[in-house]
Amino acid sequence: MSAVIAWFLSNPTVLAIGAAIIGALGFGFQQRLAGAKAERNKQAADNAAAGTEADKIDDAVAGRVPGVNRERLGKWSPKQ
Repeated sequence: MSAVIAWFLSNPTVLAIGAAIIGALGFGFQQRLAGAKAERNKQAADNAAAGTEADKIDDAVAGRVPGVNRERLGKWSPKQ
């Protein structure tokens, strides 16, 4: 049994194949993490854009009387 293990550890072809498998797995994990980071950055940018739009709406509504706001925003709410 130890002869088989010694042969595996001393055979350059087996070592190269093992190193290639380990390298491919490492590259795959790295790409998976990079993709997750890119998705988090994309969602953060989308959230920032949505916040900016909400701020514009708040600024537009802030200077009016509540009755006027209800009247203007009523067209966006579903009819009851």
